[in-house]
Amino acid sequence: MQKHQEIDGNILSYLKFQTPKENRGNIIIFFLIFLDLLGILPLLSEPFSYGYFLAGIIPIIFIHLWAIIYIFDPYKYEHSYYLFFGVYGIINTYVYFLLIQKLLDAHIIEGNHTIIFVIGFILFLALIIAMQFANMKMFKTGTYKKLQEKGNNIQISPIIAASGIGYIISQLIITFIYDYSLRMLIYVFLFGLLSILTAYFSTYVHRYFYIKKHKEVVKQVYPEFGLPKLKRNQKYL
Repeated sequence: MQKHQEIDGNILSYLKFQTPKENRGNIIIFFLIFLDLLGILPLLSEPFSYGYFLAGIIPIIFIHLWAIIYIFDPYKYEHSYYLFFGVYGIINTYVYFLLIQKLLDAHIIEGNHTIIFVIGFILFLALIIAMQFANMKMFKTGTYKKLQEKGNNIQISPIIAASGIGYIISQLIITFIYDYSLRMLIYVFLFGLLSILTAYFSTYVHRYFYIKKHKEVVKQVYPEFGLPKLKRNQKYL
């Protein structure tokens, strides 16, 4: 990596990338645990809903097929990985939204399903949008730089915390209104908690376009960025 003291520290913190090998590892871990184990299996569980299964399985198949190129050649497609991972974050959050709606659907009295679905979808969109604003705020205020400098000594962005807490509380309120089961509240809380993490991954879409717009800066920091594996210095693979 070349010296790059002249580049703004906030930009450097935003361009702190993992290696392509680590990107491939992320896909395997997050897909197996967050999407397949905690996403597909609950969609298949009782009470089974063909409508929710179909709404979830189509984007799940799409993102799995897209993931293939990053499993086999994460070096060549290093740049587009950030777009891919951002879309994955949106899809995974959407699947959790479907799971919460499925749980609520099984316990809501007849006639209120559409209203609850619309409210839940609005909350899902609000969470994704809030994460984009939080990401930009953290970048512009130097929060990413501080996080990297001080590690765990600095708290997470208040915007992200507020967005996540607001989403969970909203879902819990809906659950409490229509169902008093403690088990239901726990399930909704857990899926809401996971949604915060996966929704944050959606900010990688912005990172993809930021890299595309500032390729010269990226090449200063990572001269081998986007090159095939055979053209890279084997020492840093």
